[in-house]
Amino acid sequence: MNLLKYIARNTFRHKLRTSLTVLGMAIVVLAYCLLRTVVAAWYAGVEASSPNRLITRNAVSLIFPLPISYLNRIREVPGVEAVSYGRWFGGIYINEKNFFPQFAIDADHYLDLYPEFIIPEKQLEAFKKDRRGCIAGRLIARKYGWKVGDTITIRGTIFPGTWDFILRGIYHGIDRGTDESQFFFHWDYLNESLKKTMPIRADHVGWFVVKIKDVSQAAEISRKIDALFQNSLAETLTETEKAFQMGFVSMTEAIVVAIKIISYVVIGIILVVLSNTMAMTARERTREYGVLKTLGFQEGFLFKLIIGESLFIAVTGGILGIILSFPAARIFAKSLETFFPIFNLSAKTLLSGLLAATLVGFLSGIFPSIRASRTSIVDSLGHVG
Repeated sequence: MNLLKYIARNTFRHKLRTSLTVLGMAIVVLAYCLLRTVVAAWYAGVEASSPNRLITRNAVSLIFPLPISYLNRIREVPGVEAVSYGRWFGGIYINEKNFFPQFAIDADHYLDLYPEFIIPEKQLEAFKKDRRGCIAGRLIARKYGWKVGDTITIRGTIFPGTWDFILRGIYHGIDRGTDESQFFFHWDYLNESLKKTMPIRADHVGWFVVKIKDVSQAAEISRKIDALFQNSLAETLTETEKAFQMGFVSMTEAIVVAIKIISYVVIGIILVVLSNTMAMTARERTREYGVLKTLGFQEGFLFKLIIGESLFIAVTGGILGIILSFPAARIFAKSLETFFPIFNLSAKTLLSGLLAATLVGFLSGIFPSIRASRTSIVDSLGHVG
């Protein structure tokens, strides 16, 4: 109890210095948590991938389509439970700033393969019956003020023209890790228009989503699917949904690595700052430590006293930083929801931030405490400074 009392008193002997150091630690932990959350948001699609879904796309690139005729042949592959398809639309809603993913899908079966999208039954039925119907995620519906029954006009870029859709349903995710920023409409609606305006682009899809019965057979089923279309004009590449999503992340891997490095650099900066603070503190109290030794206090007591003060400052700043992370994350998520539809502080991130603060506190105090505990009584009492 006496040790804790000494630590508390020493910590607040220089209130301004302590307050600024705690604030600095809080800002660093806040920055660390936000940066790590950005990295997690980058991998959100990968983490949300289902192990029993495969993606079959054009072997050359995703931008090249596949014939819709591949559907029945894929469905006949042993181990395949269900197949559906989709195509990237890439239109503009009002202006280029309003970006959200838009997909032309197989309205009858596509959403059945994604049980993480929760849609009211009546809305889903209304969507299936209306060729111009569409379904939007809760995030973008809230952002643009859409309500069921609204007409949504999108200007095509890949597929030129003005496209009118009727919002028939709004889905929400099964958990916080589900993307609620997507927009789905009937592939048939797109295809019928293409048959009239660009027949050469009709009857093609961007990819097939394949649901398999046995996850352990994913590699074998992928090989069988690709073997069906070997040496054809549109060869395929089939991979797990996780590998498919990782392909997009790998395109920006340098950015992700840079953010990870920065998150560690900020921790290193506060380590230097707190180490300097503790070194100054220990140097100022050298004669006091000599007096304590004269009174019979052991070296271990001084070691614990300095380490305890350093840990108190660091952990207090860490806890404050974690508390500030919640409102900061909400502001950050709202301002960047176009790029990061899933931006959630995880318990793992918060815990790692607190552990980092604790480690900084320990490392910052260990060298001054060793020096103070090993300095002789004579040298301590004779210290000037």
